[in-house]
Amino acid sequence: MKWAYCTNGFAGHRLPEALAVLADLGYTGVAVTLDHGHLDPCSPTLAGEVSRIAGLLDRLGMDVVVETGGRYTLDPLRKHHPTLVSEDAGPRVDFLTTAMRVAADLGAPVVHLWSGALPGGLPEAQAYPRLARRCARLLDEADRVGVTLGFEPEPGMLVADLDGYERLRAMLDAHPRFGLTLDVGHCHCVEREDLVTCLRRALPYTVHVQIEDMRRGVHEHLEFGEGEIDFVPVLAALRGYTGLVAVELARHSHAAPQVAHRSIGFLRRAHERAGAGVAGLGRPAGRG
Repeated sequence: MKWAYCTNGFAGHRLPEALAVLADLGYTGVAVTLDHGHLDPCSPTLAGEVSRIAGLLDRLGMDVVVETGGRYTLDPLRKHHPTLVSEDAGPRVDFLTTAMRVAADLGAPVVHLWSGALPGGLPEAQAYPRLARRCARLLDEADRVGVTLGFEPEPGMLVADLDGYERLRAMLDAHPRFGLTLDVGHCHCVEREDLVTCLRRALPYTVHVQIEDMRRGVHEHLEFGEGEIDFVPVLAALRGYTGLVAVELARHSHAAPQVAHRSIGFLRRAHERAGAGVAGLGRPAGRG
């Protein structure tokens, strides 16, 4: 497995410092969330910053994907606004276009995105065609720059589960650059099927994996061992997937180095047990 970490969990660090910490801990990849502190998409010096980070990633031997889930990246008052289903999605489309160009310059094969919540008063039957039209426009740019979109179902959003992703994918004629960002915790949180069945269903579409612990029906990203997920069968079910497996703990920046250290230790032990066919892992060692 190619263990990675989402930089939204290192919000208190400069990006080069976060990358150095992660590399020292043994991570071989990073999911860079474009936001105010890390490759700010609105910065007039973005091109130069991207070039410097690309060089650093190369020196550290780290793979990269680009994530776009910053909470107030586009609007300082409304979280995640505007979205791809907002009436005026122009700023979001422009941001995602920038993200694809940044990804191409970083050598990142995948750009992550999501739908946003259903706007009040807009029927779902109208929201899906609106979303599909905007995704089709983004796919034109993805074809041009040579990256793949990794669309993430998110609890509480229009596309909240695998059924929604597959519905949207069909509306886009199963475009080869319209892949899935598979969030393990989200699957456990919202899907009707058991987690391993969901992962096997999703794997043919999956281009990026996010991973964290979670409880059924509660959308809260937890450290490993604090939720309900048994990660040994999860990692066994991901055999054959060759992309990054990125820890996403965006609310843990206050202790980022320690959390990242515990996380990779937990995942390595789970992966070893998955390879040995051993069920169960328990809580990670060294937790106080």
